[in-house]
Amino acid sequence: MDRQIVYPGGIPLDTDILNMERSVMVAVGYLAQAVLGTATVADGLGCLATLPASMDVVVGPGSITQFGAVDTLPFGSLPAQPTEPLVRIGVNLGSTSFLLAAPTGSGQAINYLIEAALLEQDTTPVVLPYYNASNPAQPYSGPNNTGTPQNTQRLQQVQLQLKAGAPGGAGTQQTPSVDAGWAGLYAITVVTGQTTITGASIVALPQAPFINVKLPQQTPGTRNLAVFTPISQGNWTAPAGISTVKLRVWAGGGAGGAGSSGSGGGGGAGGYCEGFHAVSAGQIYFVTVGNGGVGSGTPGGNSGFASLATATGGSAGANGAANTGGAGGAGGSSAGSASLIPGQVGGMAFLAGSNWVSGRGGASHGGAGAEPVVASGATDGHASTLPGAGGAGGIGTGLGGQGGPGLVIVEW
Repeated sequence: MDRQIVYPGGIPLDTDILNMERSVMVAVGYLAQAVLGTATVADGLGCLATLPASMDVVVGPGSITQFGAVDTLPFGSLPAQPTEPLVRIGVNLGSTSFLLAAPTGSGQAINYLIEAALLEQDTTPVVLPYYNASNPAQPYSGPNNTGTPQNTQRLQQVQLQLKAGAPGGAGTQQTPSVDAGWAGLYAITVVTGQTTITGASIVALPQAPFINVKLPQQTPGTRNLAVFTPISQGNWTAPAGISTVKLRVWAGGGAGGAGSSGSGGGGGAGGYCEGFHAVSAGQIYFVTVGNGGVGSGTPGGNSGFASLATATGGSAGANGAANTGGAGGAGGSSAGSASLIPGQVGGMAFLAGSNWVSGRGGASHGGAGAEPVVASGATDGHASTLPGAGGAGGIGTGLGGQGGPGLVIVEW
């Protein structure tokens, strides 16, 4: 999408704002075209009888998408762009009412047509203040101080129209034809003597261009999660009506290595897997969640959801030997899901001048590993609290930091 560039201290121009608005409209139009194509599409605009019932019908809020040009008329000081094609969108935020009348002849009926089109119009005229270059203390009112009002909005809305057909014998009446450039939405039948419109009188036209495919809609409150930690691991029973779940499984991160007389390496991160799996309603599935490695040289525990998805814990960082730095532990692996992400290897410890820098914990899909410690004397490594991340190594007689615990999330 095109964007405007302005600079501090520069004199602002009206075209800076107008070009920005036109660029946004063009970007939205091409996005709409990529999704909906170039045919006319209507959304919302439901037609209902009134409550209490009357001879009115109400068309609710909605939108229409129609193929046209960027701007058939100048847009402020920008020239028209009548030849550049663009899908444009008109939106009605409010409702529109139409009053219908019954035919007067005995045994007659009449069909009304409601049709829609995109309406673009300039409106909201205002007498605007202008800068008076010859006397800045005295502003102009309107262009050249003429006091002429100017439109301040270009609206793109849904234009709705009620079109009456010719009355005829009940069952023989015809719905009016749709006008060129319009989209027919509804036919409403009214018979002689009818005093109220009901829902049975209103029929959507078979050719009405209402959108019939939408992205999946998430209803608030229907998303369910079961979260398992090393403390809460156990059985999960598939609820009635559930056939598929999304699983996210983290194994525990490895602990950092001990310092000994050097510095320990960072613990490796646990493996991670994610994917959708078939389950049977009422069946019990055992969930295992591994702990993070606790104490120097301890790997992280494995996690899994029955036999459907498993993740292996990260290896512990190596202990430091005399005046040497330990290597980082290997990351864990995973299996059984579409997305398999191995844990990152822990960092190796090294000597920097008179200070040791312990091994950093390996990063997991849950976040970064524990930060290394920098010291010349005995220091414990930092622990990780993020799912599956590795702990940092210790220095000297310090202990390695604890790895992050595993985690299993079931979503349905």
